[in-house]
Amino acid sequence: MNQLLNFSIAICTLVLSFKSAQAQQNPTVTWDSQSLLFDGHRVCPVMGEIHYSRIPANEWADEVRKMKEGGVTLLATYLFWNHIEEQEGVFRWDGQRSLRAFLEVCKKEQMPVVLRMGPFCHGEVRNGGIPDWVYTKGCKLREQNPVFLELAEKLYRQIFTQVQGLQWKDGGPVIAAQFDNEYRGRGEYLMALKQIALKIGFDLPFYTRTGWPELRTPVPFGEMLPLYGDYADGFWDKEVTEGAGNYYKAFNFKGFRSSTAIGTDLLGKQEEILNKGDDQYPYFTCELGGGMATAYHRRPYIYPEDAYSMALVKLGSGSNLLGYYMYHGGTNPEGVLHTMNECQTSPGTANNDLPMMTYDFQAPLGEFGQTYPQYYMLRPLHLFMHDWGETLAPMEASFPAPQDLKKGEDTQLRWAIRSVKGENASAFIFVNNYERFYELSAKKNVQLEACGVKLPKLTIPSGCMAIFPVNVDGIRYATAQLVARREGKIYMMKVPGIPTTICLSNGKILKNVKPRGAEKPVYGNLYLITKAEAERLFLPEEKETKSIALTAEKIKEAGPLRSIVKGRAMVAGAPSEPDWQQAAVYKIQIPSLNREKVGANLLSISYRGDCARLYANGHLIADNFYYGRPFLYGLWRLPADCSQLELHILPLQLDAPIYLPREADKTAGEQVFSLEIIQKKDI
Repeated sequence: MNQLLNFSIAICTLVLSFKSAQAQQNPTVTWDSQSLLFDGHRVCPVMGEIHYSRIPANEWADEVRKMKEGGVTLLATYLFWNHIEEQEGVFRWDGQRSLRAFLEVCKKEQMPVVLRMGPFCHGEVRNGGIPDWVYTKGCKLREQNPVFLELAEKLYRQIFTQVQGLQWKDGGPVIAAQFDNEYRGRGEYLMALKQIALKIGFDLPFYTRTGWPELRTPVPFGEMLPLYGDYADGFWDKEVTEGAGNYYKAFNFKGFRSSTAIGTDLLGKQEEILNKGDDQYPYFTCELGGGMATAYHRRPYIYPEDAYSMALVKLGSGSNLLGYYMYHGGTNPEGVLHTMNECQTSPGTANNDLPMMTYDFQAPLGEFGQTYPQYYMLRPLHLFMHDWGETLAPMEASFPAPQDLKKGEDTQLRWAIRSVKGENASAFIFVNNYERFYELSAKKNVQLEACGVKLPKLTIPSGCMAIFPVNVDGIRYATAQLVARREGKIYMMKVPGIPTTICLSNGKILKNVKPRGAEKPVYGNLYLITKAEAERLFLPEEKETKSIALTAEKIKEAGPLRSIVKGRAMVAGAPSEPDWQQAAVYKIQIPSLNREKVGANLLSISYRGDCARLYANGHLIADNFYYGRPFLYGLWRLPADCSQLELHILPLQLDAPIYLPREADKTAGEQVFSLEIIQKKDI
């Protein structure tokens, strides 16, 4: 049985009250300038974004459970207005749009939920989630005017019908709500949204807003916690070159909480300025890039090290809540009037063309719940945050290395310290010798020090990312990373390339310690495990699986190449429906599958081209902008009567105004290299 589900996760566990006729009770949630507190105990939550309306309802329970196993202790979800009310006055809470049913799943799985309620969300949805019909009302959107606020109130009232009885105070999972998103106007508008919510009946432990960009006028202190973010790359950049933008700053420890790289297509150039007084709030994030979407004109390829490095840097810079966007990818639901993807031809938020269906996001858990490498890579960090959160949360960040390192700067080691001073001084030393697209050199004879304790001189390997404890749990210092503390046992991870030395508070020094696994201590209650063991600590062993090779028969050659023109936002436009008539067509025979056992089977298509679509019985079921990774589809979602698929591919064109990563085959034309059925596991 999965041990991870056996131990208590304080932030997720609902405290049961056995008093007659009383609802189960949740911990009391408060906050101060440092952290959230649950029943007075400091916590460092891990928040993962998943969009429930982008995932079939019968898959919710499994996917929430996998998030929990990955170390997620809070769940965030957008409520896309046009998923709910695409047609004016017609509210849909059926099927995968049923917020209440999703919240019931979260309650059963003991997973607290942060609702990001809009009205504007973005999320690469058409108009940022605002229905097309709203644009016909003749009012300015996202402003404090009666017409728009009346529409917002109708939306919030509908949302409350789904939430009522499931708020935190009722023993339910809904712990917080965010108002609007990436808003740069007047704080009075955000306050108007909050007043509407309170009037309707929302009564939650805390409320949030995105801390970027700077507001024109402030929100009164204490009304909404500002949450921040950072990304390793951005599909929204209009440049089509590698390493565009200033995303490199996400890999530097720094005191500035926000990012100047998020949403530059909508927000333009941003300065490193916080709203006045925002530094008095706890430092939380809600959009730390767990991956990245692909737009037609720009298709970043995200590495697992990108996500891990950013998370470690944010934690070392003082953040006490790591919120990933996205943690779980999804698929856009079908609309009645139009597709639900962001596109340059829509009335609003029309700066990029996104795929019609897929929103995989290269997230730790992908579109079909498949695990990408960062799912496992991030787990040791999440377990550490849970088990030592109360120790870490009050620690202040300090920055012995410069905070303004330039792109690719390789003369200095990036490192930071989180510490508390005084009689019981303790610390964690954070090291990051990684930056996307740059192979930083090994740093030799490095002397790390915190709280007057010097670690042995070290060589920090290229790509090394680590956290070293100082005066924590009887350990004076260690050149290994704490992972978990369970039943009196302390599990530590050997940092690849660094010899493990453990100096205990009693003066005993263990040198060049070798990992002995999770069952055999290296000394007393100390266990040293490898990175691979740490990534799967407390998870059940996985069985080996076999793939099934398939063949594709080409039944139609591609027609004349289309002219790629730039759209309204002056970036390359995605193919139109007439363009797709010129696609090459392949027929794929699917072997007879037992629908009861199809379970974790994915169709994996390795191909080269501009973009591709998959059809079942003539109906579009999936699409993909080629960027070097296989095109995937979850076969359990196929119609019951489907045994044959059609794959349509448009050829890749030389000198097209699009960014393709170095992993992509840039040869002109189209080709299917291989097809196979694989298990829904590590991709």
